[in-house]
This record gives sequence, structure tokens and C-alpha cells, in this order.
Amino acid sequence: MRATNGRNADKAAALMQHNNIKLLELDVTDSAAVVAAVATILQLERRIDAVVNNAGVYPTGITESFTEEDLRQAQDVNVSGPWRVMRAVLPSMRQRGAGLIINISSTAGRFSPPFIALYSTKYALEGFVEGLHYEVRPLGVNVVLLQPGAFPTEIFGKTWSGSDAALAAGYGTQAEVPAQIESGIRHMFEALKPNPQLVADAVLKLLELPQGQRPLRTVVDPVTGAIIEAANQQVGHQYRQFLTAFGMQALLN
Repeated sequence: MRATNGRNADKAAALMQHNNIKLLELDVTDSAAVVAAVATILQLERRIDAVVNNAGVYPTGITESFTEEDLRQAQDVNVSGPWRVMRAVLPSMRQRGAGLIINISSTAGRFSPPFIALYSTKYALEGFVEGLHYEVRPLGVNVVLLQPGAFPTEIFGKTWSGSDAALAAGYGTQAEVPAQIESGIRHMFEALKPNPQLVADAVLKLLELPQGQRPLRTVVDPVTGAIIEAANQQVGHQYRQFLTAFGMQALLN
């Protein structure tokens, strides 16, 4: 957890009341902190069975208004952060021939909707996890993706727009669409009440599945999940044909 002695001190103290929880300071954008946390866990526990990469940021607005620095910040959390954690834990998992890494992606990791294109850095996360999944599976390690839809969590209270706000004026009335989307999401939450517990349940199910039987992608979306499932199946079929055509069919088994 970040800021265990700062803004998250109360949450950290509450978690520490549980005897089976140990808390470590960790910011996925800090390579040294990631390496130190993994080293501490391995020293205390001798092994890491599972990792859930859940950190994420949600930039939304006129895509052109996001600066290069905005893009770097989004990538640092949504793409480089999970990569840092995976690279830190994979050596010990490979050595043991066992381990599970669950990466929380998004339905926006399959499609890139207008006005949240920067959040679709999750698309990049999906890309390198897909390749890594097949590389390490023969070594006993499962690296997978979980694709939630929209759920009423804290992330929607922490959205941020492009730094070049003046540029959005050039889009006229279209600049109002991001606010309309946000309003639509709020109405959807009120009407359908999608429960974030579904995501936690999906994580638990992946943990409980036997090694080697965990799917690359798991969709958790009671609203538009059928669309994402159909896309996953179609792309998965073509992907298997692609690997076979290049002589890598052994990695599919």
C-alpha cells in the first residue's frame, strides 16, 4: 500500500488488525520500492504463490488534450507498474515451477472507447500479458488477465483530464461528451447496481483453479460482458491459428 504513514494510515491500521495480514509500503511507479517489497516477502515467507496487479488510473476527456507527460503518467501506473511487479516476482516463481499473477485489466483493454483512450493503456497491458502468458505457462507459472466492466469503486472519484484544457475548446459541443458519459455511468450504477464483489469473487476463483487450467482472460461485466466475451473468443481462435502457423503450437497445450 502507498502512504501507510500518510493518507492511508487509517486503512493500514485497520488491515493490520488481522493477524494474517502484513503490510508493506509499495508504489508500483517506484522500481526500488517494488524490488524491496518482493525481497522482503521472499525473506519472510520463502515464496510468493500469487500476485494481483490492481493499481490503475482512469484519465478521461478529449484525447488530444492529454500531454506527453499525461501519457507518461498513465503508462507508468497502468502498464509499467504491473510490468515492474511481474518482473520482480517471476524469477522465484519460475524457480519453483509454480505461481499465479492476475492482472486487473478492463473491458477497455479489449476495445478503446472514445474519450477514455488514455485509459486504454490497459490495451497495452493486455498485449504484453498475452505474450507472456504463453512464454511462462510451460514453466509452471500462470499469468492471466481479469477484465472488469464499470463498477462503482473509488476510481471514478479520481478521474483526471488532459492538462491542455484550452485545446478542448476547439472541439465545440463534442467537448461536452465526456461529462455526458460520466453522467450515464452514474445513472447505470444507480439503476443496475453492479457489485464490485463480483471482481473479488473472480479473483478468488482464479486462485482456486488448478495450475494450468486458468484462462488467459476472465470477463467480469454484468452489463456489456457478452460483447467482450464474444470478442475474446473470436480473437482467441485466430490467435491460436497464428501461433500454429509460426510453429509455436506447443505453447498452446
